[in-house]
Amino acid sequence: MKYDYDAIVIGGGAAGITASGIAANFGAKTMMIEKDKLGGDCTWHGCIPSKTLIKAASVVHKARESKKYGVDISIADFDLTKLMKHIDGVRNEIYEDADRPEIFEEMGIEVVKGMAFFSNEHSIKIELADGSIRNVTSKYFFICSGSSPFVPPIPGLDSVNYLTNESLFDIENIPKTISIIGAGPIGCEMAQSFARLGLDVTVLDMADRILVNDDPELTAILKESMEKEGVKFELNAGIEKVEAVGDKIRISYQKNGESHIVTNESILVATGRRPNVGGLNLEAAGIQYSKKGIDVNKSGRTSKRHIYAAGDVTGQYQFSHMSEHTAKTAVTRALLKVPMSIDKKHLPWVTFTDPELGHVGATESDLNKEGVTFETYRFPFSKIDRAITDGNTTGLIKIYAKKWSGKILGASVVGAHAGEMISEYALAMKNGVSLRDFADTIHPYPSYGLGARRAADQWYIKNQSETLVKWIKRIFRYRGEIPDYSDPNRIV
Repeated sequence: MKYDYDAIVIGGGAAGITASGIAANFGAKTMMIEKDKLGGDCTWHGCIPSKTLIKAASVVHKARESKKYGVDISIADFDLTKLMKHIDGVRNEIYEDADRPEIFEEMGIEVVKGMAFFSNEHSIKIELADGSIRNVTSKYFFICSGSSPFVPPIPGLDSVNYLTNESLFDIENIPKTISIIGAGPIGCEMAQSFARLGLDVTVLDMADRILVNDDPELTAILKESMEKEGVKFELNAGIEKVEAVGDKIRISYQKNGESHIVTNESILVATGRRPNVGGLNLEAAGIQYSKKGIDVNKSGRTSKRHIYAAGDVTGQYQFSHMSEHTAKTAVTRALLKVPMSIDKKHLPWVTFTDPELGHVGATESDLNKEGVTFETYRFPFSKIDRAITDGNTTGLIKIYAKKWSGKILGASVVGAHAGEMISEYALAMKNGVSLRDFADTIHPYPSYGLGARRAADQWYIKNQSETLVKWIKRIFRYRGEIPDYSDPNRIV
């Protein structure tokens, strides 16, 4: 049967752009459909604007702490309105440089602005901006429609002007006080940035700690650091209602059986995301899905052999880098028939607070639940020379690995440049590099990467034995003292 296209991609975010580019590169006649601007959440509401805000807040923070570095940079005040304009300028620069439709049209991709929904398993209808409907068919479909902020059903929330990440970076008047519901990555990143910009910030979450998917020892280090900067946390907080009180917003919540109230000028809801499955008419194509996302196999294929889904819409991994990976896997599997699978074992993630918090592979909790035998190798940032010169000694590296082989099972890092360190461990794990190999690899001095290597050095330290050293002393007639091997937490 002849179709209009070889591949139609629904969605122009991180997953959709990747899927379209790879399909076109394979020679497939490709269409990409996006209802708004290309670039998706990452460019307009997520990674790009949030990291731009984080950088600006970091500059202000470093200036105020400048005496710590032997200099004195005065910063009396700054214009928050100009900052928001700067953020908008950066995301538009990214869009012009990487996401404009013309860039993809030059690759042979037809870019269409409109709303797409299935009419059958090989046909979709596109509602264009002028209200007209266009019918097209394709041999393969790749659903990359992304996700949207999840707003919990809190009584009274709909009656106030709350913010989500989709509206946060478009505001013109910056509040002086703000409440943030959710102590996940977005909530923590924005809380610290706002505090550094001079806002009074309170974070509320029903969990008993922040960033529940990360190592509790490391999240405690981050929480303490944020609290020193003025962020207030209300954990184990069950929100009862939200209401407007004059020009402010009041949140009533229960904590430890007692009623509490926090009142601020604004409220940011950062309680996760939900897949964009509505409006696609997936039933017409026979695609299985739920409110948690579209069901896919290890290659991203849906219940229909010629229809794939990638990125946030699957509800599995809500990271831009994973959206790209799943899109690459899906398109390669569909168009080239190469048996690729989504790499779940080596998924890294980073929360870009200060200090940063990153992880890759299995968590300590996962390994304990699965009954895996492993060793934990620790190394503090206070022993990393570059961290000392930079004044970034708050931090800790934890590596989970097999004792004798040194096979890395997972790693967690809290500290400056944790994202780059985690990338090193992800590369090592993906390619079977053991802690011994890692420790034997030359790293430049002084660097944070050297800290990642020195953490790997601890594998050597822990695998030395007092008996072995005694034999070495006896054989070579050495006269030095034997190290104290009785301390399991000894760090060299």
